Amino acid sequence: MSVPSLTIDTIWAILNDTLDDDIVNRLVWDCLGYRYDGAMWINEDVDPDWRSAYPQPPDFIASRPAVVKLTRSIPAENKQLLKEKLGFAGYKVGELVPRKTRRATIANWLLSYLQLNDIDD
Repeated sequence: MSVPSLTIDTIWAILNDTLDDDIVNRLVWDCLGYRYDGAMWINEDVDPDWRSAYPQPPDFIASRPAVVKLTRSIPAENKQLLKEKLGFAGYKVGELVPRKTRRATIANWLLSYLQLNDIDD
């Protein structure tokens, strides 16, 4: 499965629901350090706190506890990056379903990851 580069366009694709859930998860897994060697997941590069809670990469779209942990790992100063950097106003009330709100959390976490690691978008 081909994973796109982590860019602002990729983050918008997550928010606009034009990127498959599996690819969205894969982006986060890559950033967290999970690697797949063709037969199994390798977690040696994953932060010990994440590795302890999730020895295998979690499905962030389906798992509330995993996305809550992701939310808590966003530094306070980066919690509003979607609004501040992208001008994302959020979803309309009728669109507020767990899957979409989790995708927004993932997008914010990835945007924070870009900023914290000084990755040009």
